[in-house]
Amino acid sequence: MTGPDAYDRVLAKWPQPVGSLDLATSFGTTRVHACGSAGADPVLLLHSGGATSTVWYATVPALLPAHRVYAPDRIGDTGRSVPNGRPVRRVEDLMDWLDEVVTGLGLDRVALVGHSYGAWLALRYALHAPGRVSRLALLDPTDCFAGLSLRYRLRAIPLLLWPSPARVRSFLAWETGGVALDPDWLEVTAQGANPRPLPRPPAVARLRELTTPTLVLLAERSRAHDIRRVQEGVRRAMPDARIIVLEGATHSTIPAYHHEQLNRELAAFLG
Repeated sequence: MTGPDAYDRVLAKWPQPVGSLDLATSFGTTRVHACGSAGADPVLLLHSGGATSTVWYATVPALLPAHRVYAPDRIGDTGRSVPNGRPVRRVEDLMDWLDEVVTGLGLDRVALVGHSYGAWLALRYALHAPGRVSRLALLDPTDCFAGLSLRYRLRAIPLLLWPSPARVRSFLAWETGGVALDPDWLEVTAQGANPRPLPRPPAVARLRELTTPTLVLLAERSRAHDIRRVQEGVRRAMPDARIIVLEGATHSTIPAYHHEQLNRELAAFLG
């Protein structure tokens, strides 16, 4: 659980008013933030590992008023969801959890936007329940079309073995090239890396069967992976997907930074 001060300060950067819901699932209570007209087309935002749902503060304004935006704290990760039910051990558990979240929000179909691990989760869910996903936007998706770079994995090892706020801060400073990150968001994210089911790229044959309209937005300076390999993977597995490179962005500065181009492309894609 994160401390209330930093989390609330980041959430206060969202367009107001923003509502907070606590959904009961078989895995525990899921905190979901909601913003926008109740009758608008729904969009579900899935954050990267450790970032929490609050990270979307720079993206949500671009989606309003055309959409009703929902952003959950992934169960078992940093944030205010409480994992007091079934343990999340497998990919299938995450699929069941998302099923329960979408159903609990009263949604039949929803557009999914995910970043990093959240993009992998969004893609896997689109394969799991294609009838429930109207559109799919993947922001610098990891382990979807290509693996993580070796240097990224080596840098991440201390986070997994000996997580601490200092190591998270050091890792983010390396990945972003020293960009001055929002101090409130950094305080929330630095709470530590949390264990989660290990992602694996879906089989190309399965991806080729997916007909959901898809947008892939890549960070030009991402250190998470070689974006040229990711582009090749997308073209091989999902040739109808649209690929856009966000100039100057790094993996960790999405979505809160370099958001002008990101927001413009997202708004146009989601309609």
